[in-house]
Amino acid sequence: ISRQLWWGHRIPAYYVKFEGEAEDDCGMPGGSSEKLDRWVIGREEDEARAEAEKKFPGKAFTLEQDEDVLDTWFSSGLFPFSVFGWPDETPDLAEFYPTALLETGHDIMFFWVARMV
Repeated sequence: ISRQLWWGHRIPAYYVKFEGEAEDDCGMPGGSSEKLDRWVIGREEDEARAEAEKKFPGKAFTLEQDEDVLDTWFSSGLFPFSVFGWPDETPDLAEFYPTALLETGHDIMFFWVARMV
């Protein structure tokens, strides 16, 4: 997770805030008052909303999506999935993923790539 980036894939996590609840009671996502049981996940907000309705039946609420993004190293790893038809088991996905080649700049070979291996 990279809080410094404003681009990238947003984390599909949503914080549940109950309507009519005092700001102090709902907790602040990412802060010391955060209530961990308030997090739900979903690929889209509608999916997260359905999860929250199951988790907190009969309660009115709003959802707040996590502002963090997955960093560019993680996002670049999603590229093969997006072009080879995932989540379907396509012939292209079977042929070309996982990859066996890592291309990078020589200037970061030792400082970054060696640590990943």
